[in-house]
Amino acid sequence: RGNPAEGEPSAELDDFEEFGDQKDEIPAKRVFDPLSGYNRVVFKFNDKFYFWLAKPLAKGYGMIVPQVARVSVSKAFSNLRFPLRFVNCLLQLKMKKAGVELGRFVVNSSAGIGGLFDPAGRYFSWRSSEEDFGQTLGHYGVGDGFPIVLPVLGQTNLRDGVGIVPNFLVSPITYIADFDTSFAVSAGEQFNYVSLHLGEYESVKGDALDPYTFIRDAYKQNRDKKIRE
Repeated sequence: RGNPAEGEPSAELDDFEEFGDQKDEIPAKRVFDPLSGYNRVVFKFNDKFYFWLAKPLAKGYGMIVPQVARVSVSKAFSNLRFPLRFVNCLLQLKMKKAGVELGRFVVNSSAGIGGLFDPAGRYFSWRSSEEDFGQTLGHYGVGDGFPIVLPVLGQTNLRDGVGIVPNFLVSPITYIADFDTSFAVSAGEQFNYVSLHLGEYESVKGDALDPYTFIRDAYKQNRDKKIRE
């Protein structure tokens, strides 16, 4: 990943920085994409949503809130997603990673003031790993099905799309308050993320002959890599 000072990526958004690192690695091969027409329409909608709404709001937010504060917010949200990572580490029998996640949560929730800081990483070199129910399904041999682009949420596939439901149910943010408040908190997390990663999507889009197929194929390659880890 990039500089940790720029915050940790969200599980719900595409990691365009990683996509950029794969520009020369994605194989040219035929992809089963039965929803290609629909996906391209939603891809264009998401593109306009980013440039017309998400990016301007994120830039304004970034002008008001200092980067160091936004990084701390990102770390706090990552700390809140501990149950999702921990449960999926256990389901995949990754006991060492599960132990690291538990240790990080205890240390960062206490000494790190609710996860605003990362003493577990700084002093113990305990690094978090992204794990979710889509990866767990893939770990046990469930294929990715076919690509799907979701409005606002972006690129996914059939397997990971199904995994969104248990991901949502395990997240503490789902239960912190009523639906409207939880939705607002989740939206705030996404805008905070965007404010820390401005320019990454533009870089990927600008260097790709067909941004839709590039992001589609990069997403698959990135997810396959995470499942193997």
